[in-house]
Amino acid sequence: MTDRAKEVQRVLDAIDALAANEPPASRARQLTELLGEVQARVRRERQQAVREMHESGMTYRQIAAELDISFGRVRQILADDPDPKPPAE
Repeated sequence: MTDRAKEVQRVLDAIDALAANEPPASRARQLTELLGEVQARVRRERQQAVREMHESGMTYRQIAAELDISFGRVRQILADDPDPKPPAE
C-alpha cells in the first residue's frame, strides 16, 4: 500500500470512528463540519496545483486536457485563486 493510500485509509478510519455510537443528529453535524474542512483543503490544494501548471507555461486548454476538466473550469479555478500570480514569461 502506498503512503497516499495509507493516508486515505487513515482518514476513512477516522470518519468511521467519528460516526460510531453517536446519535444521528450529532453524527450528521460532525460529518458536515468535517466535509466542509476537507472540501476547503482540497480546493486550496487543487488551486495551487493548477496555478503551478499554469506558471510552468501550460495553457488553460492543456491543463484542462491533463485534468480531464473543461477549459471554463480551469479558468474558474484560476479566477477563484486567492493568491494569483502572473504566468511565467
